Amino acid sequence: MRILCTAPYFRPVPERYTAFFQAQGITYDNPFVAQNMSEDELLAVIERYDGVIAGDDEFTAAVIKKGAAARLKVIAKWGVGINAIDLGAAEECGVAVRRSPGLLSDAVADEAWGYVLMLARSLHVSDRMVRAGEWVKLCGLGLRGRTLGIIGVGDIGKQIALRGIPFGVRLLGNDIQAIDRAFLAYSGMALVGKEELLRESDFVVVACDLNSTSYHLLAGREFSHTKPTAFLINISRGACVDMEALIDALRSGAIAGAALDVYEEEPLPAGSPLLEFDNVLLNAHNAFNADTAVKAVSDNTVGELMRVLRPDAILDFS
Repeated sequence: MRILCTAPYFRPVPERYTAFFQAQGITYDNPFVAQNMSEDELLAVIERYDGVIAGDDEFTAAVIKKGAAARLKVIAKWGVGINAIDLGAAEECGVAVRRSPGLLSDAVADEAWGYVLMLARSLHVSDRMVRAGEWVKLCGLGLRGRTLGIIGVGDIGKQIALRGIPFGVRLLGNDIQAIDRAFLAYSGMALVGKEELLRESDFVVVACDLNSTSYHLLAGREFSHTKPTAFLINISRGACVDMEALIDALRSGAIAGAALDVYEEEPLPAGSPLLEFDNVLLNAHNAFNADTAVKAVSDNTVGELMRVLRPDAILDFS
């Protein structure tokens, strides 16, 4: 039996599972993948594998059908987002798709708040100025009484909101799904329409899944509603925000700045206009890369893989 790992976050830790895989008679291939494998790259190798520990790779219908016709039985997604997997083709071909909901929420929420704090106090700007020999004392934004709007109040969105309580921020939420009343009562969050959230928020955090309802959820029309003093933080998926519209909003001053963990094209191209802005924080799709989260998700992903390939296996990674 043979498995492939394409998930960049799993790549540094396979030695934790080496003895386990050997005991199960499983050969493990762990090639370097910068961000994801393309459809063509997967088509060239997919027939070799019974299972995949997947990143954000292009598991199109063609890839899944070719793999299933040979030996592919399971795609275990490292993390949560499965928008790059053709779920219809997987169901049709009998290929199981597994993921790890809830295990990345703390890490992503922590990073989202890191961005809030950096943007509010211009810490990234001060760092650059001091390094350049300037001694300027910038006046930042106090958070108490400011409004934090969260688009997508799922596991991650809830954790972001809960971290806002001790900061004394006003919490607004927007989601197409019903939100538990007990959570709303505890957090003090008010559910509002998207336009109202954009008009009222000093910080807008995008924390929703990418699907047909959230593609370009924030585009030109939406940026016409934002405060010119507001900051955008995207820790969801790049395509939830229209990058061209965001660049236009930054250039026109429709928003004050942004922090982006994700982009429509990844890795971010060397010539991206986003690199021009000093008021934009950039990361390499890395919000959930905390040691505790990596361990928990990696263990769960291997477990989900084995529940399909070796249902009777005892999951001992020590």
